[in-house]
Amino acid sequence: MRYLFIPMLLIGSSAFMLIHHHTKQIAPPPKIIQQTKPLSTIHDIPLPEGFVRISQPEGSFGAYLRRLPLKADKTVYLYNGTKKANQTAQFAVLDIPVGNKDLQQCADAVMRIYAEYQYSRKQYHRIAFSSLDGTSMDFTSWMKGYRFYEKHNKLQKQLNATPCSTHTCLNNYLQTVFAYASTLSLNSDLVPVTEGWNSIQPGYVFIKGGSPGHAVLVTDVAWNPATGQKIFLLAQSYMPAQEIHILQNPGIHNSPWYLVETTNSKLYTPEWIFDIQQLKKFPA
Repeated sequence: MRYLFIPMLLIGSSAFMLIHHHTKQIAPPPKIIQQTKPLSTIHDIPLPEGFVRISQPEGSFGAYLRRLPLKADKTVYLYNGTKKANQTAQFAVLDIPVGNKDLQQCADAVMRIYAEYQYSRKQYHRIAFSSLDGTSMDFTSWMKGYRFYEKHNKLQKQLNATPCSTHTCLNNYLQTVFAYASTLSLNSDLVPVTEGWNSIQPGYVFIKGGSPGHAVLVTDVAWNPATGQKIFLLAQSYMPAQEIHILQNPGIHNSPWYLVETTNSKLYTPEWIFDIQQLKKFPA
C-alpha cells in the first residue's frame, strides 16, 4: 500500500487529492519488449511478449487510432507553450495540436480525435456533440453557415456565416464545441458498454462526467492467445489544456499497457481513478 498524489479535475483549476490505494495488478503482463526504432505511430508502441494486437477492420475507428502520429519529443506542453508540471504520466505524446487557448482538455481531446476520424471519412453527419444545456452542436449545420451562441442561458443556432467544409472549418467548429461541452455532456452522448469491460475495444472511453470529471480514450487493444489476457492503451488530455498523450501504467515500470482485470472494479491511471462501470462508447 502506498499514497499517491493524484491531481483531480476542478472547474477552471487543478487540485491535488490524497488517494490511498495500491497499484500492483493481479497478473501484470510482462514488460514491453525493448523498442529498437523511433515510435512514429501508436501502432509502433511495442507489445509485451506473447501479445498480438486485436484485428481492426480497415476504415474502423480502431484502425484510425493506430495510425495516429507520435512526436519524437515526449515532453507534454500546455496550450500556452509551457511544460506541464507533471512529466511522469506520459509514455508518448500525440502529434496533434493543442491550440493556443485553454480549451482542448480531457473530454475535448476525445471529441477532437473522434471528429477528426469521422471528418477523414467524410461522415460529417456523425460529427455532433451536446452542449451542457443539451443542445446538439452538429457539424453539418456549421458547414451550412449556422453558428452557435448563448442567449438567455440557452444555446441558440443562427445562420450568419459563409458555408465551409475545410479542415479549418472543422477546427473552428471544435473550438465552439470545446467551449460549451464537457465530460458531463459527453457522458450523456456516449452509451454504456453492457458486455463487460473484457469486451473493451479501441475507441471506447472511460469517463466520469461532472465536476470533477475526467475522460480517457482507449487507443489500442491486444491479447495473449495463450492466456486470454487483454491489454490496452489509454490517451488523455487534462487541465489546463495540454498535448494529448499516451498514459504510462503507474503499476508497471516504463509500460503504457493496462491489463483487463475482470476481478477488479477500479482502473488506476497516473492522474485519475475510474470505476470499470464508467466504460462507454460512441453510438454505432
